[in-house]
Order: sequence, then C-alpha cells, then structure tokens
Amino acid sequence: MIPIAKPMLGKEEIDAVTEVLSSGMIAQGPKVEEFELAFSEYTGCEYAAAVNSGTAALHIALLAHGIGKGDEVITSPFSFIATANSILYTGAKPVFADIESDTYNIDPEKIQEKITPKTRAIMPVHLYGHPADMKAIMEIADDSKLIVIEDACQSHGAECLAKRVGSFGTGAFSFYPTKNMTTSEGGMLTTDKKEIAEKAKMIRAHGSKIRYLHEMLGFNLRMTDIAAAIGLVQLGRLDGFTATRQKNAEILSAGLKGISDIVPPVIKADCTHVFHQYTVRAEKRDQLAAFLKEKEIGTGVHYPISIHKQPVYRELGYEDSLPVSEKAAEEVLSLPVHPALSRTDLQEIVEATKEFYAKD
Repeated sequence: MIPIAKPMLGKEEIDAVTEVLSSGMIAQGPKVEEFELAFSEYTGCEYAAAVNSGTAALHIALLAHGIGKGDEVITSPFSFIATANSILYTGAKPVFADIESDTYNIDPEKIQEKITPKTRAIMPVHLYGHPADMKAIMEIADDSKLIVIEDACQSHGAECLAKRVGSFGTGAFSFYPTKNMTTSEGGMLTTDKKEIAEKAKMIRAHGSKIRYLHEMLGFNLRMTDIAAAIGLVQLGRLDGFTATRQKNAEILSAGLKGISDIVPPVIKADCTHVFHQYTVRAEKRDQLAAFLKEKEIGTGVHYPISIHKQPVYRELGYEDSLPVSEKAAEEVLSLPVHPALSRTDLQEIVEATKEFYAKD
C-alpha cells in the first residue's frame, strides 16, 4: 500500500528522545527553549512559543491579542475545523470569506466584503503548503487596522514575496505526525512582538510567569522536552523534506499532464509551495479515489465538507453560501507526495490514474 502520508523518523530522532529521557528533564525545559529559538530563526521571527498542538497555537494567538466575546475574525471556510474552532474558543465569531478557486486559500476580495465594525482580525490559512496572498491581506489589514493571525499549520517553510509564512503577522504551526515536520504532537506560535510572545507563554502555563503566581486565566498547553527534541532534529531535516516533496510534485504534475479531468496544483508567482498535500481537482473524484484504493494507493479528501456546512456550525446559525469553497469540497483529492515515496511509487500513482481515465 502506498500511504497518503508517512512520518519520516529515524535514528537521530530516537537518539534525541533517549538523551532527554536519560536527562530526567522530560517536561517543558531547555530543549523547548532551544527549539523555540531555532524555529524563530527559521521563520525569520523574533520570538516563538512552543505548545502542544497547532490548535493550541491558534487559540493562544487569538487570546494573546485580546480577541474575545463580541469580536469577529474573518477566516477561510475551507480548512480543518480547528481553524474556525479556535476562534469560537475565545468567544469571538468566525466570519467566513470564500476562497480562490486555484490555491484554495482565502480570497482577499471576499475578505474586504466581510469587514464590519466588529472585525478585529483576519486569519488566513496557507492551505496544502501554498501561501495565501499575504501582500493583499496585509494591505487590507493595515488599511482597516486589523490583526493578522496566520494559520501556517500546513506550510512550514513556505514563502510569499521571499518571506516565510508565519512572519507576516502572528503565526501558528502544527507538528502533527502527518505534517511536513513533526514532534509527534505539538505546535508553535511565532511573532515579532515581545509582548505577544510573553503573553502566549503565560497562557500556555496557567497564566503564570513565576511558579504559583498566576496573573491571568491560562491553560496547560505546554510542549515537552521529548517533543522538542524530536522537533529540533526534524527542523534540521525540513529543507531536505521540502525539496523532495517539491520534486515529487513535479513528477506527478508532469505525469498527469494531459488528463482533461485533472486540474493539478498551481504555484503562484512570488510563492514557494511546500506541498504538505498534492491536491488535484477531479469531477470524478470519488470514483478515482475508489479505483486508486483498489490499486493500493492511498488518497485523501481535504476537505469533504466546508466548515460553514458542518453540523456544529449549522446549529450555530451559519447559513452562508460560499460556492467556491463548496465546489472545491466536491472535487479535491490529495495524492501521495511525501518524502518516503520512491520513483516507482510515483510512477504507480501516475499510471493508475491514467488507467482509470483510459477506461472512459
């Protein structure tokens, strides 16, 4: 079976974990600080705060900026539900703006239409590893004096205008096992603002800077030194992982060229795509996925239901019509692109897809 995703873990990661276990310092400690420094340098940010998930990074980023009840945050309806849920956690309201049909990222023109006096922030998602249009989004934010919180959970190392995602506003990254790099579970907040970093670190630790002195309401959302040790090794391997993903994507796009029903991923000018997912559009999406499964090729649908159409959001009264997002949900299919694939695997994916369409 060719899996849709596979964590790349080896002896270096095992040795790093063993070192931490042997040290006796397995909770948040020096490895977390080392990982924060390395990751902030990698993204080009002044500060970073490590947490236990990408969802926690999003949640804390909002809280650190003071977003809460009565506020509105404009975001994408086409993402994993954690994006919008993190807004709900604060008591604020997610407001959905439709997406671009080619990148699947939030459409800046639609953002402008959703701004109200209650709008406090924009939360773009760099979906599948392709950056959102940060030039346009930052211009809108500057004009309307809005906070920007980047959901960069799928886009470690991606660039827009030669600047890494997560460094335009406040960034949030995930290190879930299927991401481009992993800590097993974990997340990271990035920022250039010292006060946001300090507040984020308080929120992740029960609202405390000093042990047993709690200055605000917080949570237990810390990263362990075990996770950070894995993250440090993975961060050192990330650029290599990315290069392999990009090469695999090139091979897939070249091989699938000419199939009229397949629309391959795009890469916009001034953008670097890191291919967390290699996602095509196909009108016969479900039939193709079923055929590839018979050929023992894993696929994924990211995402089959737009957030605004999820039952929990319908119960909250969301009745938006977001046609681009809804159409994408019917057609997107992710094919394997991860670094563990061999050339033979890639050829099998291409040939099986061609075989499906040759039957028509």
